[in-house]
Amino acid sequence: MLGKKIRQLRRERGMSLKDVAEKTGLTSSFLSQVERDLADPSITSLRKIAEALDIPIFYFLLNHEDHSPVVRKDQRKVLRFPQSHLTYELLSPDLNRNMEVMMARLEPGAASCDEPLAHPGEECIVVLQGVMEIDIGGEVFRVETGDSIYYYASIPHKLWSVGEEELVFISAITPPQF
Repeated sequence: MLGKKIRQLRRERGMSLKDVAEKTGLTSSFLSQVERDLADPSITSLRKIAEALDIPIFYFLLNHEDHSPVVRKDQRKVLRFPQSHLTYELLSPDLNRNMEVMMARLEPGAASCDEPLAHPGEECIVVLQGVMEIDIGGEVFRVETGDSIYYYASIPHKLWSVGEEELVFISAITPPQF
């Protein structure tokens, strides 16, 4: 299903696999495998593909027929990547707003991404459980249960789950970028 959505968006934009490969730094053969659901992209790769297609990453998971302002806890859109220790749940009903809100879970000792990432806008994170360390532009902050952090997302950032328990946090991002 993911591959089909990527192919459809790429074709709607009149882009070839080579065009997307050049914009993402990924190979055309890998992108072809993703489009045919023969390979699963990492979170970093899917972000690059979404950026190349000029859409938020959660677009791939949305049911565009459901327009309710209420998001039931058992009906959240969930994004899990193979070989990743991070899970995202979309708490806002869709990405057609000025802000996106999501809950994320990260296993102890795991990081959000390989390299610090940046995107336009601002982000606020509230830690619900566990302890997070976040590197924002080379400065590392420790954020514990009940604490929050607000930062400009255009500064490269990366976070880790430190301690013994799973890290659970709420993130609000404006404008929607994920």
